Amino acid sequence: MALSPHVPDLSSLELLVTVAGTGSFGAAGRELGLTQQAVSARIRTIERLIGVPLVQRTPRGSRLTDAGRLLVGWSTPVLNAAAELDAGIDSLRERRDGHLAIAASFTVAEYLLPGWLVALAAEQTAAARPRTAVHLAVHNSDQVIAEILDGTTELGFVEGPDLPPGLAHQVVARDELVVVVPPGHPWTRRAPDVAALAATPLVAREAGSGTRRAYERAVSPADPAVELSSTSAIRSAVLAGAGPAVLSDLAVHDDLATGRLIRVRVHGLVLTRDLSAVWADGSTPTGPARDLLRIATRRR
Repeated sequence: MALSPHVPDLSSLELLVTVAGTGSFGAAGRELGLTQQAVSARIRTIERLIGVPLVQRTPRGSRLTDAGRLLVGWSTPVLNAAAELDAGIDSLRERRDGHLAIAASFTVAEYLLPGWLVALAAEQTAAARPRTAVHLAVHNSDQVIAEILDGTTELGFVEGPDLPPGLAHQVVARDELVVVVPPGHPWTRRAPDVAALAATPLVAREAGSGTRRAYERAVSPADPAVELSSTSAIRSAVLAGAGPAVLSDLAVHDDLATGRLIRVRVHGLVLTRDLSAVWADGSTPTGPARDLLRIATRRR
């Protein structure tokens, strides 16, 4: 049912009830954070809207007319119901904001998300808001995308350029893939060209991994020597002599700095990729998901 155009909004009703309770425009203004002039102007606006006088100014303050007293009586249960509605909405928001389910690819989960989540918790503490309980599922990029599309997860983070229909996305970081071998490997003395790299079976992530997909888009590779489902397992296999690997610079930064692994620079090959936040197309991240997305984007 459409309301009459003569029905004041809730803030106007609250103002009138406050004037009735305090007995003056000045006191009502102090209680609501308004100037006396603003209160007077608002009351005149309400009277024009309704079409009858509501407040009579006297030397000893302001008192309601008979119509004003009637309106205050009718307004009080409306304002009480609005307060209950407001409390219910706050409860829904607290329930939503109290938990956040996200999914992330291995590289993002291991090397970027921890810092983002620490920053989210710090923001909430500084704003005196309850800290969000985060449930993180770590998958390869294809599995993360599947969780977003079936509605299991509100926000995901994936690697690589291939995003199916039904997703909205935003780039949050850029990453470089590097060819790595153990010390003493022949490629540390003579780097291969792209053709030789493509012909060499590598220690690789499983199908569906963003790292593997990015490499396969740039190079038509031989079948892997071995497939492993985690970056740490691949690093161990490379060190054990199972073969070279292509890994994120984020994942092997410390190994390269200490010399445990050696980067091989292949002439003519640069492997970079976007790391993206993804969510269901047509929706917008809200609450903690929105805050986490902002933090991730800010730290690009």
